[in-house]
Amino acid sequence: MPTSITPPHATAGLHAWLSYLEQLHPLAIDMGLERVRAVAERMQLLHPQAQVISVAGTNGKGSTVRYLETILAAAGYQTGAYISPHLQHYNERVRINRQLLSDAEHVAAFVAVEQARGDISLSYFEFGTLAALWLFQRQPLDVLVLEVGLGGRLDAVNIIDSDVAVLTSVGIDHVGFLGPDRTGIAREKVGIFRPHRPAICGEPDMPADVVAEVRQRGVKLLQVGEHFHYSQQATEWRWWSETEQLLQLPLPQLPLPNAATAIAALQALALAVPQQAVRDGLQQAREAGRLQLLAGPPQQLLDVAHNPHAASFLAEHIQRHYPQRPVYAVIGMLHDKDIAGTLGALAGAVSRWYFADLNGPRGASAEQLLTALRRHGNYDQPWRCFASVKAAHKAACTDALQQSNQQPLVLVCGSFYTVGQIPLAL
Repeated sequence: MPTSITPPHATAGLHAWLSYLEQLHPLAIDMGLERVRAVAERMQLLHPQAQVISVAGTNGKGSTVRYLETILAAAGYQTGAYISPHLQHYNERVRINRQLLSDAEHVAAFVAVEQARGDISLSYFEFGTLAALWLFQRQPLDVLVLEVGLGGRLDAVNIIDSDVAVLTSVGIDHVGFLGPDRTGIAREKVGIFRPHRPAICGEPDMPADVVAEVRQRGVKLLQVGEHFHYSQQATEWRWWSETEQLLQLPLPQLPLPNAATAIAALQALALAVPQQAVRDGLQQAREAGRLQLLAGPPQQLLDVAHNPHAASFLAEHIQRHYPQRPVYAVIGMLHDKDIAGTLGALAGAVSRWYFADLNGPRGASAEQLLTALRRHGNYDQPWRCFASVKAAHKAACTDALQQSNQQPLVLVCGSFYTVGQIPLAL
């Protein structure tokens, strides 16, 4: 599809290019592989020299990518990682050997994609995916870890045939694109699996119909609870599989189910990864906005949970690690998410609500959040509404400091756009 928008000059800044990408395609999300694959063929990007791990899932993708990246780095391998969305800066989406790239490097990649695409229209995500693959192509990397943006089967990342595919979880989200039930959503996500190649499933309750279909396709499916296992103790946890001996490891900071899934993926990869590298990499793994604890005062917990599945995990994490502490929840959400279900899943862990308007065309208002919570039947806790995330965050921190003897925990969650407005430091 031709476009009349004039591309920035090759010397233009990253902001100018990102603005161009946002206007280039008529749809923000346009599922399908024909256009992006055609451009990738022109750029000779479809067959990376490095081994590839693709990671799909409703939740847990970012922390799984980070675990894989840090363990591989601890084992001495050169890595590239592609994630989305970013929290604060576009540069967060591409990491080479765990380092972010400069604005100039991203612009050079955008110029290369622009020159190759001709009259093929690309969405923001498709353009960025091709740019990331171009950047990786220019480095002597051993492993690429690619996070799927949405779904799997029709996501731009799926133009690459991965050596190992990973599915972290299956929950209800993006129903307008993936379908309203777990079976349909799972069917879309397993579209990244390839016949005769390993596929790691970290979802413990995989729809049986989808499992049968995957096996009929000849995929080497390895499922949690069947082919690999883990259990948690006080300060340690254990991982074992049909072919690997028991590993006993200290608890990591990021979610444990994703650590177990990452280890299974590495066991399936045709590279040697020593146990010490697994141990070191798990302990080094940190991801901004995923169970990220800021020391304060007041102490704050940041998490991008934005659907009921993630919110339930977050609530359990809070109740396990911060028992008896008041939780002051700063929340802004997108209106196309399951707001009532997400807030309901959090309600048992929250002492006070600080609802915030989230700006932008998809942003929900604080009043919409309050209405959704009341509809769910959980509105016993005190609440306040604010015109911005920053105002809600300031009020929650002020209130927490005034109640310092009770050690309130300020929780910020609900969306990448919400957490992205809080100063982050790893």
